[in-house]
Amino acid sequence: MPKDQKPRRPVAQTPKGFRDYFGAEVTERAAMLDRIAEVYRRHGFEALETPAVETLDALGKFLPDVDRPNEGVFAWREDDGDATGGAGDWLALRYDLTAPLARVYAQHRAALPVPYRRYAMGPVWRNEKPGPGRFRQFTQCDADTVGAASVAADAEIVATLGEALEAAGIARTDYLVRINTRRVLNGVLEAAGLLDPADPGRHAAARGIALRAIDKLDRLGEEGVQALLGEGRRDESGDFTPGARLSPDQAAVILGFVRARGADGAATLANLGALCGRTAEGAGGLADLRQIAELLLAGGFDRFVLDPATVRGLGYYTGPVFEAELTFEITDEEGRPRQFGSVAGGGRYDDLVRRFTGEAVPATGVSVGVDRLLAALAARGTAPGAAARGPIVVTVMDRDRMADYFALAAELRAAGLRAEVYLGNPRNFGAQMKYADRRGAPFALIEGSDEHARGVVQVKDLALGAALAQGATLEQWKDRPAQQEVPRDGVVRHLLALMARP
Repeated sequence: MPKDQKPRRPVAQTPKGFRDYFGAEVTERAAMLDRIAEVYRRHGFEALETPAVETLDALGKFLPDVDRPNEGVFAWREDDGDATGGAGDWLALRYDLTAPLARVYAQHRAALPVPYRRYAMGPVWRNEKPGPGRFRQFTQCDADTVGAASVAADAEIVATLGEALEAAGIARTDYLVRINTRRVLNGVLEAAGLLDPADPGRHAAARGIALRAIDKLDRLGEEGVQALLGEGRRDESGDFTPGARLSPDQAAVILGFVRARGADGAATLANLGALCGRTAEGAGGLADLRQIAELLLAGGFDRFVLDPATVRGLGYYTGPVFEAELTFEITDEEGRPRQFGSVAGGGRYDDLVRRFTGEAVPATGVSVGVDRLLAALAARGTAPGAAARGPIVVTVMDRDRMADYFALAAELRAAGLRAEVYLGNPRNFGAQMKYADRRGAPFALIEGSDEHARGVVQVKDLALGAALAQGATLEQWKDRPAQQEVPRDGVVRHLLALMARP
């Protein structure tokens, strides 16, 4: 290397579509997951952890091409390590927590109870184009029941979801679970002449276009869906998407499905019955919705609505689907009010395990978007503030007495308090205070030579000092001075009492 050429230094930046999480964010997420996990355990679900990496074949949905797997997953081909240097299996980072569950159940089903109820929490990865608020790594929090065909399992999942949202900090009046079912949609498709029970492959192309159109209802609106059910739709860029080319009568049946929500559940079921109640699949779906509603109300859960417009994922799910939506308003980047929207979704997927076993295995579950839920709490102003509280900082006034400071910090930790000894340059006391402020420390402890000789410690209330600096009067805080002198042997009791105060 030439003498005048400096070594290349890497750029210190996160990869596109990823982000770093710091103290309070990590603590708040962990606390939220603990509260949700307790709800899942209370309902009888057992924890399951699976590897972040699965074989691409086990994940399904994505297949490798010549050089690399299709977009959507982060995948690579394993070196099999033999003398020929050949390539081995394609491996990939999991893109959700449901595909690994299907593999686990198929692999260990002989040793698992039936039904098998599990919950799982952890990061997943999507190799997709990142955008505002859209990352390539995010945390999911799932609960699933495998092996139960009864819609009672679906009702239990919905009730568990509601309880989990409330445990996370969402008020019961601030969310609603919307419920629909693929079986009713199948009845509507049959009534529209797009599904022949005797020949499921017939009309597959038109049916696929219609399903994709319905799935885009929230983005395109009824007018866009109607265009895709007919000749097609041209978007703002000029690109044309061919439509299903349905007759006006056929399109009217499909649109009637997404418009079928009535003033209450009974009216919604009546509207749907008029559309598809004469088909066996439609009648079965209506009975499922009635039973789910009955079971939820019997269990004391009423934060749900039967909503045919809940269509996201109906191409994947085989039965009931549900989506939890937050109903309060927030302000977007341009200052306009809007509802926060969906934070969780799920449904019945009876065909997923079939890929491994060749037999249909009933399954239903829900996935909570943890990062969206945390963002919702922050937007609502109800994120837990206690998680942001830093450790008590033991300042260093005399380097020769470092052992005393370590002993004091150890006493605080033994009493359940977060505490640390300042490890920077102790000569500048102002720097120590700035450090404590930056750490979000509630208190700083000061024990110089004079305090040590008198057997006392100065307790500096940093949170109170900040409040005073922002305009609170001394009269308001006269019973709680910003700095107190406390006997050394009573400092732990004093801090415990202060930490317990509002």
